[in-house]
Amino acid sequence: MNDFSIVLRSLRTRLLSTTISVASVAVAVALLLVLLSLRESATQAFRRGSGNAHLMVGADASPLVVVLNGLFYANPPARAIPWAKSSDIRSSFPWAWSVATQLGDSYRGSPLVATEQAFFTSFEPVAGRPFQFRSGKAFDQPFQVVVGSEAAALHGLRLGDDIVTTHGSWGSREGGHQHESHPCEVVGILGPTGSAHDRALFTALETSWVIHAEERLEREQASEAASPDADGGDHAGENDDHDDHVDHEENGHGHVHVEVDDLRDEDRLVTDILLRLPTRAGSDASAAMQAQYDRLRRDPTITVAQPAQEVGKLFAIVGSIDEILLAMAVAVLVSSGLGILLSLYNSMEMRRRHVAILRVLGTSAGRIFGMVLAEAALIGLMGAVAGVILTAIAGTVASEIVEARVGLVLDAMPTIRTIIAVTAGAVALSMLAGIIPALRAYRTPIVHHLGAID
Repeated sequence: MNDFSIVLRSLRTRLLSTTISVASVAVAVALLLVLLSLRESATQAFRRGSGNAHLMVGADASPLVVVLNGLFYANPPARAIPWAKSSDIRSSFPWAWSVATQLGDSYRGSPLVATEQAFFTSFEPVAGRPFQFRSGKAFDQPFQVVVGSEAAALHGLRLGDDIVTTHGSWGSREGGHQHESHPCEVVGILGPTGSAHDRALFTALETSWVIHAEERLEREQASEAASPDADGGDHAGENDDHDDHVDHEENGHGHVHVEVDDLRDEDRLVTDILLRLPTRAGSDASAAMQAQYDRLRRDPTITVAQPAQEVGKLFAIVGSIDEILLAMAVAVLVSSGLGILLSLYNSMEMRRRHVAILRVLGTSAGRIFGMVLAEAALIGLMGAVAGVILTAIAGTVASEIVEARVGLVLDAMPTIRTIIAVTAGAVALSMLAGIIPALRAYRTPIVHHLGAID
């Protein structure tokens, strides 16, 4: 019987303690690998999802919030920019391109992005990778919708389908104000981009403006109906004047019906403006970046952000949390090593006579020491392999959850280099934990324990 067979027989004899030790190493390795892989892939996914816009203008409280809401659809923006203001910003410099968007509407919980055709031709959701249509085309008139790949799969949408959009947050499928008076036709379905845009739907700015105008007019009508009508003739005259601009005819669902031509200036709002400065061929940098950034920041009514920099700031903020989680994972791995130490150390008391017999049969103390270390290393290796399998399962589940909720595609598995490094660390830690039990076996007095044999 060779040494390896002896080690395997020893592990089978202590099957319960061996299983527990392997499981503790597996959990620690899986936790460490998942944290490492998600940390790296999340950083890459956010940087990738910031697109090719150099600047982003919004009205939210901070640049980071502007980017998270406007590009990653974390929440609907809290404030809007008048169309006239947007036009002034877009005409204030010879930008390479500029695209306006309005957020705040939804379809069954998925964000609806009102924008312009240039969003599909100029803006790249991932720098260097423009939008590709899996089927159909971009919208060319109001009340047409282009659907992201994830949203199309989630809602089962196909070309030609009619959908009813909702004025309200995409954070919930309930409570939004639906407008059946303006169904939108699906005219295009985008290919996957690996960005948050995959879970969104896109329509013309006028579509969203009409929905918002209807919401505003319904609130006004409700307010007028609730106020006392002291002078019916005067109110009637006011309503006649108001109807010169907007048709107040209600459809069968009780909603006010508004057309694009009925829109007022107060209805034409945007929440974000994407801007790209001119650059030299083959370069992503612009010499005018800092000057234009500083110029726009002087306007107190808007918030200016550099998407790539804001993503970097985001991970600088959460970096300390990552370090805490990684420290916890390492602590779990160390505790599993202590478990291996205790398991092997306690088992040596029952195995001393077995060790004494091996010594009498000619096994050197050095070989005994090596077999105990090999036993500890094998526990660490089996635990690491099981941990890699757990990582594949847990990482896949975590990445699917993130993709469904945020729209970012995360790599479920760490790199081969990371797997090898963590596996080697687990085996080394297990062997370190086996040194004390191995020394105890090495120093086992032969005569004393042979004398105890019946």
